[in-house]
Amino acid sequence: MFQILHFEKPIPFMKFAKPGMIFSAALMVLSLVCVFQKGFNWGLDFTGGTIIEIGFQQSVELDEVRDALANNQIEGATLQHFGSSQDVLIRLSPHEGVKVEEQGRQVLAAAQKINPAATLKRVEFVGPSVGEELATDGALAMLASVICILLYVAFRFEWRLAVGGIASLVHDIVITLGIFAWFQIEFDLTVVAALMTVVGYSLNDTIVVFDRLRENFRKIRKGDTPYILDLSMTETLSRTIITSGLTFVVVMALFLKGGPLIHGFSTAMLVGVGFGTYSSIYVASALAMYLGVKREHMLPPQIEKEGADQQEIMP
Repeated sequence: MFQILHFEKPIPFMKFAKPGMIFSAALMVLSLVCVFQKGFNWGLDFTGGTIIEIGFQQSVELDEVRDALANNQIEGATLQHFGSSQDVLIRLSPHEGVKVEEQGRQVLAAAQKINPAATLKRVEFVGPSVGEELATDGALAMLASVICILLYVAFRFEWRLAVGGIASLVHDIVITLGIFAWFQIEFDLTVVAALMTVVGYSLNDTIVVFDRLRENFRKIRKGDTPYILDLSMTETLSRTIITSGLTFVVVMALFLKGGPLIHGFSTAMLVGVGFGTYSSIYVASALAMYLGVKREHMLPPQIEKEGADQQEIMP
């Protein structure tokens, strides 16, 4: 593996395991409080709303259309090009007392200020029943993935590591949800996809550390559990910096240049990548240490050969 850092001694990560776990627990409590008190700013995928397609005679910038809608006091619209740069798909949240047809006429009037030849191609309403179904399916998908991950880590490594790995996943997801609730960032299906991606990313980072931990437990006879954990995380630090750093740069580019349509996705990925790297050390590994993982738990079982306990009888 390409090494960009070399340390003569292991970095004492586990020296700060207790403060790290207290910090993580406090963040999770605050996140849960935000989720239950403030709730989420559900997107149209979950709440339902109006979908309006506007056709222009020439290419149009989304920012130009967004400004025109704002000038007509049409707030909370989500825009994207649909098929070509001349067609714009506009999503509006439902407003009490405003009919779908009226929303279509308001949007068309704003679009015709940009181009008088703009036409209204379609107006559709997405009911909230579809949103409820999507929310349920998303939650079930997340639950199924967590259960499968728990079984996989427990089978491949050891149950103490499995508990630590699942705790780190829950930690990353809960904090990400807390940030979305606190800042009231729109929560749509792209955010659900980001959360599933964060689960895979966080698990992959944790598995790398656990795999090196198992190797070091088997080949290093001296050293207690905190020392082996520090050594394993130090040896994988170069890989973590390369992977997390590159991922962070790409997601930051999406966050800055991707536009409002994937703002929720990029925000969830930024938070998930950051806390996913942190939780591999101070949640997954630290919790496994406090649960009492030892060298004996990582050694392969010894199989005694049949008759090995019997003494050979000389004639």
